[in-house]
Amino acid sequence: MWLRFIPIIFLLFAFAKADAVAVIAADTAAVADTTQADTVRTGSTTDTIAPNPYGLPDELMPLWNSMSIKQKAAQMVMVYLSPAQFLIENEFGAVLVMKNHLKDTAAFKQKIREANEGLRIPLLVASDQEGDFVNRLGGISEKWKHAPSAKEMRDMPTDSVKLIAEDIGGELMELGINMNLAPVLDPAKDHRKKNSFMEESARSWEKDSTSTEKVQAFVQGMRQSGVVCVSKHFPGYDSWTNSDHQIAISASPKNKIAYNVEFFKRLSDDIPVTMMSSVRFIRISNRPAVFEPKIVKMARDMNPETVILTDDLWGVSLRAWVSGTERVKSKGYPRKDFRKLIRTALTAGNDMFMITYPAKAVEMVNYLVQISKNNKSYRKRIEESAARIIKMKYNAGMIK
Repeated sequence: MWLRFIPIIFLLFAFAKADAVAVIAADTAAVADTTQADTVRTGSTTDTIAPNPYGLPDELMPLWNSMSIKQKAAQMVMVYLSPAQFLIENEFGAVLVMKNHLKDTAAFKQKIREANEGLRIPLLVASDQEGDFVNRLGGISEKWKHAPSAKEMRDMPTDSVKLIAEDIGGELMELGINMNLAPVLDPAKDHRKKNSFMEESARSWEKDSTSTEKVQAFVQGMRQSGVVCVSKHFPGYDSWTNSDHQIAISASPKNKIAYNVEFFKRLSDDIPVTMMSSVRFIRISNRPAVFEPKIVKMARDMNPETVILTDDLWGVSLRAWVSGTERVKSKGYPRKDFRKLIRTALTAGNDMFMITYPAKAVEMVNYLVQISKNNKSYRKRIEESAARIIKMKYNAGMIK
């Protein structure tokens, strides 16, 4: 079936190169716009544009006013779990936890405790605990070795879903994990009415009119245990290709995309974070969804306080799109392309950048600071995102 996509893939690479030139030109012009001096003193204790520019609670203003632009930019980065001292020195906002990090749970918990003790703003500690196939607790807990999948939970009574989520959330919090990269709100059927990849892998919560209340129960159970949930992958993953490793294309018409978005929208007041997809929805744009301002705006329009999270920006397909090539090397990725990737993610409207390459996370923060110095629009985007993240942490009880 995939053979019929080969012609369109080669055509898309031609478009991607042209698109890349346009993005570079636009970003170069933006960086060069220094006609209006930014009088805010970067790195000072008076590093704000207005007394309360982003509607922060009064309790957070002393913290906000004391933060440098670098500290604000660092809040935007979710980095692959690294040594505690590295996290403290760079003041990242979040870490990504994978299954291998949990082999020694005592060492893991100690690392998280040590990092948080040295940070002014606690970390978001995120992991994928969907259940069944995507089950980070399965390797360390006999009880959750066979944690139910989304497909199984959506058929359970609402009360049962909530109790299971609360129980799993308690296990996560015991480890120090306070963010679950779940639930999966991707469609169960694609635009041809065939089961989607997410449905076949039992990861989709979509079924019928009861799906919304089942997801709400899952989110409430997690929240009662202190765990923040993340809806994914906006606007609804319906491709059969793994977008982390290769080009993933959806030919869904706009009305089907809008239908898929409604599920996310119904839950936008319950789930404070939304992860963007890396799929290219070609009826809207040749860009991956995470880089397309129109699609990110669709997520933003659901709820202005939602924190919009990228998937791994070091993913092969995203870096290939930025470079305008079919393949990229794991090492030696050009600095100019990485910087373009950062600018593109920022200008698209994303708030938090996930990256599984710790050294590049440091480079990411430094570059965000650099482009903010002479360009008010970049600085404003960074501050908007940092404010959303800090408010979300405050609302989740992480910042006292």
